[in-house]
Amino acid sequence: MAYSVSPVKVLFICTHNSARSQMAEGLLSSLGGDKVEVHSAGMVATKVKPEATQVMNELGVDIEHQYSKVLDRFVNQRFDFVITVCDRANESCPIFPNADNRMHWSIEDPLSVEGSDEEMLTEFRKVRDELKRRIEDELLPYLTAAQ
Repeated sequence: MAYSVSPVKVLFICTHNSARSQMAEGLLSSLGGDKVEVHSAGMVATKVKPEATQVMNELGVDIEHQYSKVLDRFVNQRFDFVITVCDRANESCPIFPNADNRMHWSIEDPLSVEGSDEEMLTEFRKVRDELKRRIEDELLPYLTAAQ
């Protein structure tokens, strides 16, 4: 596999770029530091969910400055990894001819659960923790190898 000299460029894609892809962007930016350049985008842009911001703050990761972006702005850019984090985005995601690696992580939508505020936060935490585990297990080893 070929990688950028440094930093490794990663794009996370979800349908609305409001929770999963935003949390993944914040997590990898925090864990990868200057070894990565991380972006996220959606098939359509909405806004970052406050629950996503809240559960990320619990880990000391600030995504308050992040905003929802449309995928079109990234299609012609080169990436080391393009990762879809929801099934709908995986099905409708365009081909990235300049992506070295294309991955799909089927991550549950925390907004699909109805319940109290605390039940919603519990779902967001589960998603955050799954993304963190996948990043640590599947991406961070590549960052070490790319250096």
